[in-house]
Amino acid sequence: MAVNFLFDGPEDAAVAVLLAHGAGAPMDSASMTAAANALAKAGLRVARFEFGYMAARRSEAGRKPPPRAETLNPEYKAAVEQLGAKGPLIIGGKSMGGRVASMIADELHASGQIIGLLCLGYPFHPPAKPTQLRTKHLATLKTPTLIVQGMRDEFGTVEEVPNYELSDGIELLWLEDGDHDLKPRKSISGFSAADHLKTLGEAVAAWSARLS
Repeated sequence: MAVNFLFDGPEDAAVAVLLAHGAGAPMDSASMTAAANALAKAGLRVARFEFGYMAARRSEAGRKPPPRAETLNPEYKAAVEQLGAKGPLIIGGKSMGGRVASMIADELHASGQIIGLLCLGYPFHPPAKPTQLRTKHLATLKTPTLIVQGMRDEFGTVEEVPNYELSDGIELLWLEDGDHDLKPRKSISGFSAADHLKTLGEAVAAWSARLS
């Protein structure tokens, strides 16, 4: 199946970033678009794509539910192949998209296809189900990884995540008062969504420069 991509950022960027969407919103959702624009402004070439079930929602009546995350691994690998990045590539995504990328990252990193993994709001557990962890593979992850997480993300808060067994190759960037879309409450935190997006772009650009 052909993959449709949305591109942002300079075509001659030193590093490309491939992003998949979360379980319930498409690649052109407000949060995905905001993140892609922030990365593009920081000088990265960003490509977004959709898994088949989400793409089907655009043409089919009804709301096709997302499949189990691990069943999407082949689709993500196909997107990497079709993208055909010529230079250094980072894979990742929003929530479930980042989780899927994390499950194939070591294979692609070992083969030299990617240099890193970027997760935006990693779903460490389902909301209100803190014991149903999705972290087992993260303990042995070898791929250099950056997880950008809001401190009050209901999928994994700043109080919860430090208790998890995570690989030394994983770096965490905590955004003050951010939710699952990384958005803060300005009246409480003093930060705006634009502030956090700027921090996101600058941090990922600096991190990717170290990798490449």
